Amino acid sequence: MAQRNRGKQSGDDKHFAPEWYPTFKEAVDDMGYLLTRGYASNSALQIVGNRYKLNKRQRTAIMRVSASEQAIQIRKEAMCRAEDLQGKIVDIDGFNILILLESALSGAYILKGRDGTYRDISSVHGSYKRVVQTKNAIQLVGEVLKKMNIQSAHWYLDQPVSNSGRLKTKLYEISEAHQFNWQVELAYSPDKVLAESDNIVISSDGWILEQDVKWFNLGALLIENYLEDVEVIEV
Repeated sequence: MAQRNRGKQSGDDKHFAPEWYPTFKEAVDDMGYLLTRGYASNSALQIVGNRYKLNKRQRTAIMRVSASEQAIQIRKEAMCRAEDLQGKIVDIDGFNILILLESALSGAYILKGRDGTYRDISSVHGSYKRVVQTKNAIQLVGEVLKKMNIQSAHWYLDQPVSNSGRLKTKLYEISEAHQFNWQVELAYSPDKVLAESDNIVISSDGWILEQDVKWFNLGALLIENYLEDVEVIEV
């Protein structure tokens, strides 16, 4: 049984305190400026991180919510409305949405970027471990998509990530218990599969959203309408 959560790390309350918010906004401004002008993301982050004296975790957060002006425009133009999902098949970036929701439910800091997506600061590092909030996160996704009258959902999980097979089993167990119409597939490169999908994609992965795909911002819908007391930092 999962015993841990995906909440704050030691020092997060200090390094993501409100007095940092103006600095984060300026850092994202600067990152966007550099990315818009063609700087590589790592180079831009080094410049910005050094300028504002950000630690590693703060830099991770700034990197995840930063994008060029062109990228933000592409993402916004391709974003679907909730009503667009009715009767449609949706392809889900499994770890992307689950880790975001697990983090939000665990009380971790969540950042809202200028493309309207929400992002966490967690990662699986090659191994995914279920947490106490995993079941609730999965059920919430299923219930809301069912309420939206989708035709079916197709979850994609990274096969190389340890325990992805166990998560696949859990997804099917929950779908059977709640009559969610979905399939689960392990793929060596889910990002590539999703980037080439003809269905509506559910993800906040910047690279995927900048490909020729239609996508839906499920993370934003859930955080803004179905979750309470989420610690959101808007940059």
